[in-house]
Amino acid sequence: MTTRGARCLLVLSLLAWSGTAWGQTKMTIATGVDPVFSAYYVAQQEGLFKKHGLDVRINTGPSGSAMVSFLVNGQIESAFGSEIAGVSNHNLDPNVVVVAQATRLVRWIALLGRNIDNLDQLKGKKVGVARGSGGEVFWLAMLDKLKLNPADYTVVNVEAPEMVAALERGNIDAYAVWEPWVTRGLAAVKNTKVLKDQEGILEQGVYIYMNLGWIRKNPAQAESFMRALVEATDLINKDRQRAAKDVSDFLKNLDPALVEQLMTKLRFEVVLDDFTISLFRLAEAQLKQQGKLTKPLDYREFIYPDVLRKVQPAKVNYTP
Repeated sequence: MTTRGARCLLVLSLLAWSGTAWGQTKMTIATGVDPVFSAYYVAQQEGLFKKHGLDVRINTGPSGSAMVSFLVNGQIESAFGSEIAGVSNHNLDPNVVVVAQATRLVRWIALLGRNIDNLDQLKGKKVGVARGSGGEVFWLAMLDKLKLNPADYTVVNVEAPEMVAALERGNIDAYAVWEPWVTRGLAAVKNTKVLKDQEGILEQGVYIYMNLGWIRKNPAQAESFMRALVEATDLINKDRQRAAKDVSDFLKNLDPALVEQLMTKLRFEVVLDDFTISLFRLAEAQLKQQGKLTKPLDYREFIYPDVLRKVQPAKVNYTP
């Protein structure tokens, strides 16, 4: 081959590589920092987003639910959070829609108390709850299920990462929270115990939300995003040890063995079913009761099944 021919081949190779890089659609997605959100982390660590033509940046915050608000006005393209966060933010901006449930919380959330032996002793105490989170859904459901009087407790708005320190300082006497903050609180603060867990109260879900305006402008990319998450979920279920390492590597502050242990308290499945709808109805009722829902929730607008239906049609099986 001549020198000129070699140079031409090199230029063509660089152009081909650059075209691939430039062809990646940029996305910013956001969530919290615990294994509930494993599908995002695994898809990133395993290169599944890139495989499907997406250049994804993951922003993390104190909770997944706190990050759902960034979908309002299209500040990000997708978020991973609780049902109450989705309902309240859709109420602000109809472009905030749920496209799938991705994780089911089986034994994930609990109420911890310090120097308290039972729920009777919790009366008159300060309870830390992250407003708009799955922890608040659990707390309100527990009050309702056990016929407890909300006026007996002082609820303090505390984000999950601050709860352990707040409990240790005595700023709060108890908190309702999800893992790993349950395990961390029990390990770090003396005389702390679980007062009530999810068993007999409710199971919960965590959901993939997207900005509808972005989906309509980028339908192929939205489908690719969903395919990456479905593949990540398949990997989580087939190779839990590998997935746990991916989550640990992304979060950098959780040991892989602990992640793998915590994952046993979760069920990973990308789906839109009647269980999904039932939990949104619960969240809607809780928000109405608190006077935080300014208009009725239109499920035909809030639930957007088209993206998942293109990828896994059998997983869209809820009653309209």
